[in-house]
Amino acid sequence: MSKEAIKKALSTVKYPGFSRDIVSFGLVRNIEFQDGKAQVGITVTTNDHSIAAKIRDTAESALNDLPDVDEVEVSVSISAGSKQGKTASSEQSSPLDRVKHVIAIASGKGGVGKSTFSSNLACALSSILDKDGKSVGLLDCDIYGPSIPLMMGINQRPEIEGELIIPLQNHNISIMSMGFLIDEDTPVVWRGPMIQKTISQFVNNVKWGELEIMVVDLPPGTGDTQLSLAQTIPLSGAIIVTTPQLASTQVAKRGARMLEKTNVPILGVVENMSYFMDPNGEKQPIFGEGGGEKTASELKTQLLGVVPLDPEIREAGDQGTPLSLAKPNSPTSESFHSIAEKILEKLGQQKS
Repeated sequence: MSKEAIKKALSTVKYPGFSRDIVSFGLVRNIEFQDGKAQVGITVTTNDHSIAAKIRDTAESALNDLPDVDEVEVSVSISAGSKQGKTASSEQSSPLDRVKHVIAIASGKGGVGKSTFSSNLACALSSILDKDGKSVGLLDCDIYGPSIPLMMGINQRPEIEGELIIPLQNHNISIMSMGFLIDEDTPVVWRGPMIQKTISQFVNNVKWGELEIMVVDLPPGTGDTQLSLAQTIPLSGAIIVTTPQLASTQVAKRGARMLEKTNVPILGVVENMSYFMDPNGEKQPIFGEGGGEKTASELKTQLLGVVPLDPEIREAGDQGTPLSLAKPNSPTSESFHSIAEKILEKLGQQKS
């Protein structure tokens, strides 16, 4: 029985909650086979001992099915997440230690174009900061409907280095998303605790490197998952995205209040889909007017800017290059760049 045959059997063992196997994740540390006995060492990075137990049981079952294997010994060791690791050893550090600012993009509800705004904002920030040799990251925390991979033009699996996932790179931005870890048509049917653990791993088990700013696309809603995210990720501040109509602004304010309860400063409000520019060059307020400004006033913060309802935003996102990068001189792209500059000012950064 060859080690390759054993590894092939282990490649059928999926990491709990993912469609990817433990071999491609780089979790199998050693394989030995002698006199009918298969010995395998696996290391997982998690604070959930039930995950280790599931991997062990599934691996044992897979190896027992091999014809030349008479005895199986699977050892699963656990490497805890960064918070517990820091308690055990003061020399350990969080992968976010080299990220200067982390800003959340929140809405409280879906359908306001938050992921589209996040991807365009990340590209706008990158174009400004790249002149000073500074980098930007983009973390897609929308577990149920990850759309950042499409909008940023990436369809790959991340690599593993030691205990850390290496974020994918495109458009000069480091990117991590649930969409990289599941098949395109695979639904994510998880309860809150599993979501929270996954987000914790995105924060603590991804090798982000040195970043000036990380943009975090939060999932819609104001429940336990969003609250845990705000408490897990060391946020420098949040941007509230709304559309002009009352139904959106009311929920956006609830999302902001949730963040305020976790001591996350609100950096400002952005009004998305603010108006449509018709062929005659006149602004048509399809979803009403003034919602963003009113929301900012009630939250006692700044209206950072408005973004029009522009078909080019959708077209560029579908092609994998956000409009703020694809057509940086367009009026809509200038809106994203203006908002990015105001955010940098809020964070006390120097503009180029």
